[in-house]
Amino acid sequence: MSTKHEKILQYIESLPIGEKISVRQIAKEMQVSEGTAYRAIKEAENRSLVSSIERVGTIRIEKKKKENIERLTFAEIVNIVDGQVLGGKAGLHKTLNKFVIGAMQLEDMMRYTDPGSLLIVGNRFKAHHNALKTGAAVLITGGFDTTEENKRLADELELPIISSSYDTFTVATMINRAIYDQLIKKDILLIEDIYVRLEDTAKLNVGQSVADFHALNAHTTHGAFPVVSKNNKLVGIVTAKDVIGKDENELIDKVMTKQPISVSMKTSVASAGHRMVWEGIDLLPVVDDDGYLQGVISRQDVLKALQTSQHQPQHGETIDDIVKSEMKVLGEEEVVVEFTVTPQMTNQYGAISYGAFTTLLTEVGLIALKRRKRGDAVVENIATYYIKPIQMDNVLKVVPHILDMSRKFVKMDFDVYHEEALVGKAMATFQLLDR
Repeated sequence: MSTKHEKILQYIESLPIGEKISVRQIAKEMQVSEGTAYRAIKEAENRSLVSSIERVGTIRIEKKKKENIERLTFAEIVNIVDGQVLGGKAGLHKTLNKFVIGAMQLEDMMRYTDPGSLLIVGNRFKAHHNALKTGAAVLITGGFDTTEENKRLADELELPIISSSYDTFTVATMINRAIYDQLIKKDILLIEDIYVRLEDTAKLNVGQSVADFHALNAHTTHGAFPVVSKNNKLVGIVTAKDVIGKDENELIDKVMTKQPISVSMKTSVASAGHRMVWEGIDLLPVVDDDGYLQGVISRQDVLKALQTSQHQPQHGETIDDIVKSEMKVLGEEEVVVEFTVTPQMTNQYGAISYGAFTTLLTEVGLIALKRRKRGDAVVENIATYYIKPIQMDNVLKVVPHILDMSRKFVKMDFDVYHEEALVGKAMATFQLLDR
């Protein structure tokens, strides 16, 4: 049984692309309060089903697949550049293939302008007209207007004309930044990318017994199962440990772990893996916002995904990527890492930031563990000490020392040198991930 929230989301998803919606309309259509309708529309916006634009309203847009996430809709462009829609509102749901900066002669400009592209240009009315005729949308910079004829043409062709008060360089930078952020998001594996779907998930109901657990276990060889109520809400999880020595007729809800740890579709795989290792669990239920079971994820799925992702080509560059790019492993037997402090890694005083420093030490620790054939690990805690200021452009040498290693934990300390002088030290504990 679906909740009101889910039903509204399903209704929004069923609407045609480009349809305009409002809180009042949804409340009336679905016979819910305006507060419930508002929350559902906000969730739909988070899921990229709709886009809300000031002075225009909320529009149903095409949900982009993850591999095409770097393509933005014109509705998203309006929000990025704080724009005003002058015409062609019916085309705001469309996605742009590329943007063209109109800083050339009109004939040359049109040579680069294709259907589905966005022409960024100033108050050049002829260029606006020709771009629309070519099948491209128009973004006018400097806060300028266009002609009434162009607005009518935009409405007729359903191609937006957007006006932004920013200059051309700023607008192009803002759009590039948005695409770049989307590329970084694309590189982050989420639970929704790798989870086992509900229809393929082995689960038990609260009314079933320990005998049913054994039967399902024999059939699937899984050691744990989520437990759900009649309407598929997650109420617990039951493992082989829970049923040891229990009577075959004992009800599952008497032996299960209630209020189990769960994750959502938008949880990162790395975060889920860390949680599973930390809590010592092999199976995590995946639930929606209302606690209904969507599927499961196993520790093997997480580790396999993390290992695979390390071999994927990277597009968007994060601070971690910048830190890694400056690392050079020197030692053959004992690990020594050379590292240059770049301007992006500094704080307001020109010294290395705490975040960049801890990332450097963590990565050096992981390299040392790989040399010892200990595979993947996550840092549990780290304490850093600055002995001398570490400045921009300093070339550092980082030497890790493994102090203690058990089956699950590794304790390590680090010496950080600049020109043979000790400038920093650190102590860290890593938790090893089971293969």
